[in-house]
Amino acid sequence: MLVYCKLLMTAFFWGGTFIAGRALAGHVAPFSAAFLRFAVASVFLLLFLLRIEGRIPGLRKKQVAPILILGMTGVFAYNFFFFKGLQFIEAGRAAVIIANNPIFIALLSALLFKERLNRVQMAGILLSVAGAVYVVTRGHPLQLLSGGFGPGELLIFGCVASWVTFSLVGKTVLKTLPPLTAIFFAAVVGSLALFLPACSEGLLTNLGRYRAVDWLSIFYLGFFGTVAGFVWYYDGIRKIGPTKAGLFINFVPVSAVILAFFVLREPMTTSLLLGTLLVVTGVFLTNRRAPAAASRPHAPGRPESAYADSLKNRGDNTRE
Repeated sequence: MLVYCKLLMTAFFWGGTFIAGRALAGHVAPFSAAFLRFAVASVFLLLFLLRIEGRIPGLRKKQVAPILILGMTGVFAYNFFFFKGLQFIEAGRAAVIIANNPIFIALLSALLFKERLNRVQMAGILLSVAGAVYVVTRGHPLQLLSGGFGPGELLIFGCVASWVTFSLVGKTVLKTLPPLTAIFFAAVVGSLALFLPACSEGLLTNLGRYRAVDWLSIFYLGFFGTVAGFVWYYDGIRKIGPTKAGLFINFVPVSAVILAFFVLREPMTTSLLLGTLLVVTGVFLTNRRAPAAASRPHAPGRPESAYADSLKNRGDNTRE
């Protein structure tokens, strides 16, 4: 139950990133915003890692390439697309596109990791996505078609591609590294990759010109949107798999609208309540264990059994 609570809180943290991202749009350049976000995150991740582990764990040779992929997709590419896209389209429309993440994660997980999806789970995925779309379109999903499809939408779809890669590669990384360690190294890789592009945007000369709300938004993005969010999300992937953990991303647009109500004083609508009900129902259906699967022992040669057994046998020994 704790892992589901953490994933739900992660969705609320990430819902707030759309508000923080919009606050930065037009004031802080995309690469600069992304670099500062993960520079802040890297500092906090390092402090937590030193407190828990007492040292910075080393990486084996076979772990370097996956960590580089995590840093370049979930940090570098995703955040560039995210901040750049929010300069073209509103946060709600971006959140609708991001809600496609669970669909691609589920389908690719079934293809690559042989994770089985029954009809109830597929219905849950579609229901949850439909709820997310219903929320941010205020009960009129056909409005998405009238708004056109421009560079902003394409950039946010870049977020989807980056995050799906980040989630799926993350599943293999978590077989040998705990979430905190994996996220720390990914954040460092991404920060280093973002530094030079940020400097080309005038990062060093613009630092003194940022407003107080810009720094507050950067701190929120770095600590809540990254440190807490990424670590809890990867912990969820490790414990319940990328398909079920990824489904909680559908709570992100819902939480974005809720936070907009409290922060920006936007009205609470019937479409929000109904959409939230659809999302919650979809999450429940997708995470519900099928009776036949629950009573049937795992076959020794099945991929999901091998993954579960590896986690069980690994235990705390995976910590470097």
